[in-house]
Amino acid sequence: MEANNLVQLWTEGRTRFTNQLSSITEADLTKRLGDAPNSAGFLIRHIADVELLFTKNVFKAEGLQVHAKTVIAQKDTGEWTNLAELLSYQQTAYEALRAVLLSQPDSAWEETITTKEFGTKTKMEALGRIITHTAYHAGQLAIIIKYGK
Repeated sequence: MEANNLVQLWTEGRTRFTNQLSSITEADLTKRLGDAPNSAGFLIRHIADVELLFTKNVFKAEGLQVHAKTVIAQKDTGEWTNLAELLSYQQTAYEALRAVLLSQPDSAWEETITTKEFGTKTKMEALGRIITHTAYHAGQLAIIIKYGK
């Protein structure tokens, strides 16, 4: 399958996340649902962290440095409260993943990769994984913004 078509698929799937960003306020970033572990700010950062990890580790972007704080901490540390920084960071993640996806030759999509997080998958399957990861957390984000305190 052509990389451009796959990027369109990924971009459309990501709208479940990006369509929310224009209405989120800085006050929303600390919202949680009850005693749920993750705040809205954490989820925005986490989505971008994982997209950058996929860019580097799955799709082999050269020279990309990733400090995936949400993955390293494995919990919400309460530091994700600067909306401008989070929006900029998620945009950086989007642009990096988009660029590396577009650089994949058509033959690359059937190549297999192995990670400790999800085992052995083709790059096509890995793309499905990042699409659903973002959509999953985007749903959580929507509920937290609507009902969280």
